[in-house]
Amino acid sequence: MSKYYTTKGIVLRTYKLREADRIIVLISPDRGMIRAVAKGIRKTKSKFGSRLEPTTHVSMQIHKGKGDLDLITQVETLDHFRTIREDLNRLTKAIAMLEAVDQVALPGEPAIELHKMLLGALKTLEDNDSVLVTPSFYLKLLALEGSGPVVGQCVVCGNADIVAFSNEEGGVMCETHRTGIPISTPAVELLRYILGGHLGKALNEKESRATQEIEKIAREALEYFLERRMRTTTLLDT
Repeated sequence: MSKYYTTKGIVLRTYKLREADRIIVLISPDRGMIRAVAKGIRKTKSKFGSRLEPTTHVSMQIHKGKGDLDLITQVETLDHFRTIREDLNRLTKAIAMLEAVDQVALPGEPAIELHKMLLGALKTLEDNDSVLVTPSFYLKLLALEGSGPVVGQCVVCGNADIVAFSNEEGGVMCETHRTGIPISTPAVELLRYILGGHLGKALNEKESRATQEIEKIAREALEYFLERRMRTTTLLDT
């Protein structure tokens, strides 16, 4: 059996290993989360250059290691997302999405839809610095994981007149059963756009009170699901 395999992946994060190497964490459609070493990448004349930085979409040849770490032997850039990397605001949003994926991806478990969704979100962010790119990604990620909130009607009784949102109850609430946090009618409409197949309409919205509500709801819903606070939360709040 060959000790080498080829795959595509999006770099989620990197960290130092010894003097010149880095561990690269990627999400791959066929292999899920991959942790692999890029030898000599921190040297000036590294053959990898800047091709293994967070957000980069690459094609790779990898040598299967004996332990948890594989070894990257060849890399070809598929999407560099230069606009994102050169814009701090876009980059902050992208890193938040990468962190979310890093928390749900599993090694050795195919992640075709997750990889496709992240790649699509990065391409969208490259072209459109919408305030709702990252919140929408959080909500779609929850739906992909089978934990998407109910937004069409009250999660308790089915009433369509919505006034609140509750993570504990798993969705929107009517006046009679209200718990959680208040939500405005425009924000409810945005939630329904995002999770109801009209994402483009939501991403065209300018920043407003309603988009701010969605940002808060999406972030808290994801953190409730993960049972931890996102590291990038404070960056998105600045």
